[in-house]
Amino acid sequence: MALIVHKYGGTSMGSTERIRNVAKRVAKWVRAGHQLVVVPSAMSGETNRLLGLAKELAPQVHSDAVLRELDMIASTGEQVSVGLLSIALQAEGMQAVSYAGWQVPIKTDSAFTKARIQSIDDARVRADLAAGKVVIITGFQGVDPQGHITTLGRGGSDTSAVAVAAALKADECLIYTDVDGVYTTDPRVVPEARRLKAISFEEMLEMASLGSKVLQIRSVEFAGKYRVPTRVLSSFTPWDIPVAEEAVSGTLISFEEDEKMEQAVVSGIAFNRDEAKITVLGVPDKPGIAYQILGAVADANIDVDVIIQNVSHDGKTDFSFTVHRNDYDRTLDLLKSKVVPALGAASVSGDPKICKVSIVGIGMRSHAGIASKMFGTLSAEGINIQMITTSEIKTSVVIDEKYMELAVRALHKAFELDEPKN
Repeated sequence: MALIVHKYGGTSMGSTERIRNVAKRVAKWVRAGHQLVVVPSAMSGETNRLLGLAKELAPQVHSDAVLRELDMIASTGEQVSVGLLSIALQAEGMQAVSYAGWQVPIKTDSAFTKARIQSIDDARVRADLAAGKVVIITGFQGVDPQGHITTLGRGGSDTSAVAVAAALKADECLIYTDVDGVYTTDPRVVPEARRLKAISFEEMLEMASLGSKVLQIRSVEFAGKYRVPTRVLSSFTPWDIPVAEEAVSGTLISFEEDEKMEQAVVSGIAFNRDEAKITVLGVPDKPGIAYQILGAVADANIDVDVIIQNVSHDGKTDFSFTVHRNDYDRTLDLLKSKVVPALGAASVSGDPKICKVSIVGIGMRSHAGIASKMFGTLSAEGINIQMITTSEIKTSVVIDEKYMELAVRALHKAFELDEPKN
């Protein structure tokens, strides 16, 4: 008997018929002799609907008091999902019980809308599993030390599932999505993209951080930290396929770099449309300037990605960085109202219509000339590079958003990632 965690996304929970199919799939695994914990997302579109209602009432307010209420509102979508799935499982003859995150409890910090999990009390869940029940836990949410409901940010159900799997020392965490695994890039952009049978933890971490929408980055971090075997697979395969076949489908996130992985110089192309670039112009070039700019941004709980400081001229320099597009207006306001006057900088400019395109592969460690091949490919397509950042296993560039799909297709072809021809 294995302890398995299933996670189902919003599309998989998008209607009562789909919820019924999820219940049948879960019941199949239980009847095969496994203990099951299930972490579902809200029904497709429900979180957007709920937050849209809140935005109508307070379109520009970002106070902690309002963010607390946004978490209170957004968390209800998953609460509906777990209740419906529990009822569907009981209709399948299963013993099932649902819990909200605060009931487990899943304990988090108090960063509303972007909370981080601090600990999970597994006693209640283990008792129910021992009693033969399927346990269903809301994804995306928890409770802070003051008892307030918190949410983990968009895509947080992935993080919840892997964190629960880590706390329970589950044998495997299966992430069911609307795709059948991790691809060399988004097949909607490059139809020739192929599914990877396995991907290293490091590659998956980079792909998630660089814009791949398959898994939320924090879920991959949890998987790596606690070495949780994690598999991405499709919830739209027939629910009644044999468990043995389903258990080896999709893409396995591996913690072992085998010889085959080492031979893959570049494993995938990631991209992120949700970036915005901000430049602080005429900054005094002296120690501590980067901290004064980015420290203020970090204090506002805004994540910074690519950072570049230009060469100094006459004691002045320009400082550029990227943030999530949703944080663009807030970051500009913060810099204009507080940071620029304090620094004596000339001005602030921004561009919300940029994107980041990246090549990823553990084989890049031992192969020279990969970055130059990337730059040459983009140059041949007439694509200007605005910013560059690299690590051992990835190279990322910031370019004009209108060239994104062209860049991805060109790089996918240049690094021979297309589906093998028969």
